[in-house]
Amino acid sequence: MYSRLLVALQFGLIGVMLVLGRGIVNSPAGLALFAVGAAVGVWALAHNRLGNFNIRPDLREGCVMVNSGPYRYVRHPMYTSVLTMMAGVVVATPTVCEAVFFAALFVVLSLKALREERLWCEHHDGYARYKRTTKMFVPWVW
Repeated sequence: MYSRLLVALQFGLIGVMLVLGRGIVNSPAGLALFAVGAAVGVWALAHNRLGNFNIRPDLREGCVMVNSGPYRYVRHPMYTSVLTMMAGVVVATPTVCEAVFFAALFVVLSLKALREERLWCEHHDGYARYKRTTKMFVPWVW
């Protein structure tokens, strides 16, 4: 139930931001951020095997830990991708409303990441070490 709520909040916030936004095509900086975020997402998917990826912050049966590609630098590159793309929307539509929705999205994705990490620590002996050596969302920063 909690996992589904987080996913619903994530997509709801993204949807509201896209509807309220004026469009990233009118902002070169916004478009660039969106493109970088999309590229990170594609890179992450290229290093994750089919069936291993889950939109809900739950582990799938038979899942394996991935630590190649962008996963070498951050533990949650798909969330980094989403945050970067939506930062592009905020840059293109710099309103208080968009900033508040972006902050809420950041909180939701952080909650999803923390839940996944707790499950991974219970499921995989090497995850705690991986967690100590990689950042959550931003390489070398956080």
